[in-house]
Amino acid sequence: MAIQIDESWKELLGEEFEKDYMVQLRAFLKAEKEEGKTIYPPGSLIFNAFNHTPVSQVKAVIIGQDPYHGPGQAHGLSFSVQRGVPIPPSLRNIFKELSTDIPGFKIPDHGDLTKWADQGVLLLNATLTVRAGVAGSHQNKGWEQFTDTAIRKLADQKQGLVFLLWGKFAQSKAAYIDTNKHHVLKAPHPSPLAQGFLGCQHFSKTNVILGQQGNRPIDWQT
Repeated sequence: MAIQIDESWKELLGEEFEKDYMVQLRAFLKAEKEEGKTIYPPGSLIFNAFNHTPVSQVKAVIIGQDPYHGPGQAHGLSFSVQRGVPIPPSLRNIFKELSTDIPGFKIPDHGDLTKWADQGVLLLNATLTVRAGVAGSHQNKGWEQFTDTAIRKLADQKQGLVFLLWGKFAQSKAAYIDTNKHHVLKAPHPSPLAQGFLGCQHFSKTNVILGQQGNRPIDWQT
């Protein structure tokens, strides 16, 4: 596993790469490849969320669970898919919410959320890799310890971040967030299988909070 991660994150998380769990995770990923398994996203994109959103630029955090496991979908940003790939159901609901929450938002014909990441929205999956076609196949192999540490250290170092926690899994990460320092917005998961995400107004609420802090709001149009 080639470690291609922004210097600010390397400084914050560098010691994690030497810990036993990460050594074991690298061995697991190597074994997967040696067995001929396809892993998503490609190695150069595993740390894409960190590379697009350095520590100093993080304003908001959206936490997902796993990368998409279909061909060409995952590119290291939670809920996002590469251009040319059909928009997944959860992301369609996210866009539907944006169309009613943000005046003038037009539902795009692609699901690439890189523009959000480049404006300071950390799009972080709890697990950073997956075996092709097998959802959840790389859970409980060490990634969660790494990303939990990233959330905790980010929350310790920064102030005034907006955490958008959708669904029970993401909301469990609130344990690492000091709500006296940060803003936590909770809603059901955007999956069509869940109910209650639509109408949460998290995107406009995030921009109001950022504006109150003197920060530039996010342009949610992709």
